[in-house]
Amino acid sequence: MVPALLSTMLTPVPGRIAVIGDYGFASPGLAGVAKLVSGWRPEYIVTTGDNNYDGGSASTIDRNIGQYFAPYIGNYRGRYGPGSSRNRFFPVLGNHDWGDKGNNPHGADPYLSYFSLPGNERYYDVVLGKVHLFVVDSDRNEPDGNSASSIQARWLEGRLKASKARWKVVAFHHPPYSGGESGSAPHMRWPFREWGANLVLSGHDHTYQRIEYQGLTYIVNGLGGARRYALKRKVPGTAVWFSAEHGAMVLEPSERSLKGRFVTSAGKVVDTFSVD
Repeated sequence: MVPALLSTMLTPVPGRIAVIGDYGFASPGLAGVAKLVSGWRPEYIVTTGDNNYDGGSASTIDRNIGQYFAPYIGNYRGRYGPGSSRNRFFPVLGNHDWGDKGNNPHGADPYLSYFSLPGNERYYDVVLGKVHLFVVDSDRNEPDGNSASSIQARWLEGRLKASKARWKVVAFHHPPYSGGESGSAPHMRWPFREWGANLVLSGHDHTYQRIEYQGLTYIVNGLGGARRYALKRKVPGTAVWFSAEHGAMVLEPSERSLKGRFVTSAGKVVDTFSVD
């Protein structure tokens, strides 16, 4: 049994956010990413989806998530410790969480039962210090739609425009722009910048890419532990692309900037960036 993260034994760094994607497969790859994240002592962890391979089943969810991250999960009822007195783990629904492989007849029910999240739990927002996080469900199974004119998108537009936070970060699974095996998801090219977003996080393509496009930073963060994908063709605005090793990202917000870096499990810094 791989122990859960030990960060609760150490004082977390206030406001620090770790971001992991496409990680939910109990494996040495995920164990290395979990150890990396633990060393950062983040106050919060955000995911970019595919938290529970392969089919989002209730029988695998605690092994794939709680085994590594239970100390961050509020109202935790799994096998790997007491959990957190307040929720500090904020996931995104991925296609595998919806039962992508067809062996989960209950759709996203195991995910929704496992976590205690704000709103309707499929899409929600929460303030994490200086960062206002907006989680969106980009999957085709989302009952409130996933187009730029959907009920869900109208909710996001209204919440972004109403937010007074210094930094507004939107996270979902399918990348609007990607040069990896899965490619871009045009249905997620919502007008995030016009609505007030400062940074867009996604996963699905098991790569790391930073794309600077039309005045907004888009991150593809899918190297959390599942099989790594090949990089195919750079999309316009590609600043960094990488898929050689598993890793994770850390965000450091301040009043002046939102700094980010992607680091491999072996400690190699692949990318650093700043949203000002």
